Order: sequence, then structure tokens, then C-alpha cells
Amino acid sequence: MKKILILGSTGSIGTTTLNVIRDFKDKFKVVGLSTRGNVETLLHQIEEFRPEAVAISDRDAKGLLNEKKHSCKVFLGEQSLTELVTYLEADIVIVATVGFSGLKPCIKAIEKGMQIALANKEVLVTAGDIVMKKIKESGKKILPIDSEQNAIFQCLVGNEDAEIKRIILTASGGPFRESSLEEIKSATISQTLNHPTWNMGKKITVDSATLMNKGFEVIEAYHLFGVPPEKIEVVIHPQSVLHSMVEFVDGSIIAMMGQTNMYIPIQYVLSYPDRWQTPLEPLNLVRLSQLTFEEPDLERFPCLKYAYLAIKVGGTMPTVLNAANEIAVAEFLGGRISLFDIPSIISNVMEGHTIVPTPSLDDIFQTDKWAREITRKLCQ
Repeated sequence: MKKILILGSTGSIGTTTLNVIRDFKDKFKVVGLSTRGNVETLLHQIEEFRPEAVAISDRDAKGLLNEKKHSCKVFLGEQSLTELVTYLEADIVIVATVGFSGLKPCIKAIEKGMQIALANKEVLVTAGDIVMKKIKESGKKILPIDSEQNAIFQCLVGNEDAEIKRIILTASGGPFRESSLEEIKSATISQTLNHPTWNMGKKITVDSATLMNKGFEVIEAYHLFGVPPEKIEVVIHPQSVLHSMVEFVDGSIIAMMGQTNMYIPIQYVLSYPDRWQTPLEPLNLVRLSQLTFEEPDLERFPCLKYAYLAIKVGGTMPTVLNAANEIAVAEFLGGRISLFDIPSIISNVMEGHTIVPTPSLDDIFQTDKWAREITRKLCQ
């Protein structure tokens, strides 16, 4: 049985991962779980899966856990995820936390020789060069969970040595695909969180609405597949059925299609390199009727443009991009800025940054702290 550690077990990726494990219960043993502060859900997961240890990042959320009987070791606080990884031995670590908090535990898991299944974009966005160097030294590879990166990963199986002409990332376009610039500027929180095809957490849903999510995926693909950003394109695909494509120099395009459901990529990384029969209904192509594609509008969605700029500049700039976006999104969800304030704030923070061309991990953390402080001031 594969030993599984899930960082972010109470979020959408974490709970879907546990659904897969339920369906293949004879193949997996859950050894660790974590949450930022959703202790009530974590308690149910502890009762069902009996992990050896859990982590709760928000110390203030521990009260409910203390009131209940549980038989596992508990780590609390900001460093709890790294402590959990250090304490446990696992075959696969699902990194499904949101934001910069996933970086330290991911690096620790790599250093311990664990297989990384990555759903956290920010790990590679903020410290991609460092993480990929450690992955290479470990002799393993990252198994991407994101539907787009997972699709590319599958398209490259058996084609690892073929020359790639371009990677084509598909994007749903989010809730404002057909909205005017004026409508986006006046968008409410509830409108922003009403995604047309995917059910995700709040932060990633906002990122999808601004296309920052797709910008992060451009940076991810650059690191995961060694393809320069000028060979990574984004197309809007509202049906969200074709999850991404790879074009090779001979003109062949290989694409991965599937249901709009994260169960499939999660099952694939858990079963890799094998494929298992899925319990999901097959994709009905006749019912789909048509698949359409559009170019992204960088005037209405400038965050995508800033992501390309950040990876082109390199160094600590992608770290700034991510930190500024995390704070700006939180401020928007708190009702303190508008949706269209997010890209202008990010642009201002990027313009004020003095780049460290070849950053150490300490440089990454210092840059992240600086960018967050500047962004909070701009939001005020």
C-alpha cells in the first residue's frame, strides 16, 4: 500500500484526493493530513482515515480538536506543515495547500526523498529554479495535479525526447470572459466567485477570474517541462474539456480531454505510471456538440501579461508577482479593494522591486516578506 500524506486535506483538492483513496482503499494508507483552520472537517477525516499525525497551521483553530478524542500526533502553528513532513515517512506527498505556505514543506519532502504530487502553483512560481534543482538531485520528478499541467504531462508520455514546438494551455476564461472592462471594474465578490465550470477554493477562483491563475500556469510549465515562455501559449476554451495540448515540430498536436473534474488527474498521479479504471461516467462527446477557442484579452485581463513579464525578467520577480497577488486577492475578498485594483497593485509592486538575479532560498523569503508589506500599504 502506498503511504499518502496530504497537505491541505480539507480543501477541494484534498477532499477529492480522499474520494479517490476511498474508491481504491486497498491501495493506499493515509499517514498524514493538514488544514489551515478547518478543524471540524479534519476531525471527520481523522476518524475515517486514522492518520499517524496531523497539522493545523492556525493555532487559534485548535480548540475544537482538543475537545475531541483523537489518537494521532498533532502539530500546531506556522511551522506545523514542515514539522509534519519531517515527522512522517510517505511514498507520495500531495501538496494541496494554498499560496506560499506550501514551499517549505515541499522542499523538506523533496529532501527526504518523497514523491511530490503538486497542486500548489505558488511553489514553482516563487522558487521554481531552487525546487527543480532539488528535484533533479533527488532523482525523482514532480507529478503535476493541476488539470492543465497534468494534461501536458500525459501528452509527453512516450514523447519525452521529441522536440516541442509549443505548449498550449487552455483557460475557461472565468466568470467575466464576455464582460466589458467597465463590468469587470464593478464586479462584486459573489460574481467573481461564480465560476462557470470549476468548483474551487476562493483564492484560486479569484485568480481564475483575473487570469492570474493561467499566468501562474505559464510559469509552472516553464519549470516543469523546460520550455521557454515564448513557446507557451494560452487560449480560452470555455467548455473546459480539452485540458491542454502539446505541439511538436513535425506539426502533430497531442491533446488530453476529459471531464471537468479534478478526480481524473488526481487518480492519475496516485496510480502513475499505471492507469486504473475510473468510477466516473465516460465523457459524452456527442452531448458536447462543439469545442471553441479564443485569444485572451490582455487589456481586460492584464495579470496574464504580468506573469509573462515576471518569468521573462526572472530572479525574484515571480516571487514578487505571487506575494503581491496573494495579498491583493485577500484584500479584495475582504471588500477593501476592487477586482480590477488587483492587477494595478501588482504592477506597482513589480515596478518598485530591485531584482535578485540568482536568489537563494533566504532571498526568496525576504523578497516575499518585502512584497507583502508593500502590497498591504498600497491596498490601504
